[in-house]
Amino acid sequence: MTPPRTLTLLGSTGSIGTQAEQIILANPEVFTVRAISAAGSDPQQLARQAFTLGVEQVAVAREDAADAVRAALEDLAGPGGRRPELLVGPEAASEVAGNGADIVLNGITGSIGLRPTLAALAAGSTLALANKESLIVGGSVVTSAAADGQIVPVDSEHSAIAQCLRAGRAQEVRRLVLTASGGPFRGRTRTQLGEVTPEQALKHPNFAMGRVVTTNSATLVNKGLEVIEAHLLFDIPFSDIDVVVHPQQQIHSMVEFHDGSTIAQAGPPRMLVPIALGLSWPDRLADVDEPCDWSTASAWEFHPLDDDAFPAVRLARQVGEAGGIMPAVYNAANEVCVDAFHDGTIGFLDIVDTVQQVVDDFRQRSGGAAGVESDPQGNYSAALSVEDVLAADQQARQQALARCSTLLQIGQTSQEVSHP
Repeated sequence: MTPPRTLTLLGSTGSIGTQAEQIILANPEVFTVRAISAAGSDPQQLARQAFTLGVEQVAVAREDAADAVRAALEDLAGPGGRRPELLVGPEAASEVAGNGADIVLNGITGSIGLRPTLAALAAGSTLALANKESLIVGGSVVTSAAADGQIVPVDSEHSAIAQCLRAGRAQEVRRLVLTASGGPFRGRTRTQLGEVTPEQALKHPNFAMGRVVTTNSATLVNKGLEVIEAHLLFDIPFSDIDVVVHPQQQIHSMVEFHDGSTIAQAGPPRMLVPIALGLSWPDRLADVDEPCDWSTASAWEFHPLDDDAFPAVRLARQVGEAGGIMPAVYNAANEVCVDAFHDGTIGFLDIVDTVQQVVDDFRQRSGGAAGVESDPQGNYSAALSVEDVLAADQQARQQALARCSTLLQIGQTSQEVSHP
């Protein structure tokens, strides 16, 4: 009998992590979990997972959450009971990511997932990657650290492409087609988007996700990031990666081959199958989710992307083609702007507009950030280090914060003028 695969779950209390837990518990003979990590915002959930999954280590990023997590673990262990080792601090996730488990599922949100991604790759683990930002901002730093086949995509679109690519050879691929739901504001004009509220932006039509990812889906920044991710994962030129709006999200993405055939991967608009495949690749687990119901009449729509109302994808292509630090700048500025939008500092349209301004600032500055040289067209060298990427990330955040503060001041001034 094949021994169980050992796993480490990063971001275990988030959407990806909790669904992964569901899959693991349904397949106890297939998986055993060594360690879990989370920011620490839900100590009770994290402690429950630790004992339910029987882990050896628990990693908590937030030092101010350590006491609450420790207390929750002690409460569940009882007097004299065995407790998992608790690791605390910003490097805790990287430490457990490098523990040599067969599979590391990186479900962390944001660029803070970069070091854990690199730690998992360095340890020789298969990286089930839901944290797209670490690949996007890391770029060549991540791809050069990965062995062939070491990264398995967990994003539903990229999992779909990986599945479709089994139907043909690499040299037969004509283009990749990423599907997008269009978010909650599909069909709206740019003018109509000007009045969008944070509450409206968090009402995704199909998926329940965290604040950042849900907002990114509303602005289509998430799809822009996925275009860059597809380029890095599958080594396909940006010119051969398209986006089409598919509101029903039954088809997760497609691959078009040079003979005119298109292979599509279909399934319910849920993440269970992509997560399960990330953990079991290249094998499939049984009965992970319900298949499409072909006995019920339904209609699937496909629409072109409106680049004028949603320019985030077009901008992502530009920064992806520039390479180097530019995807990190795009991602970092966006994360700041999403927070500013939900804090009431800026409006919905200001998110991508501000990202564009920060990107333009970096493109116009000779040498960019952290000493990374650019050519006359503003394209950056691929010879990056982690330090280059993280320095650019911080500089972009500072610029985005400054621009958001300026927008707030302008807005306050306008209100004072309107209401003397």
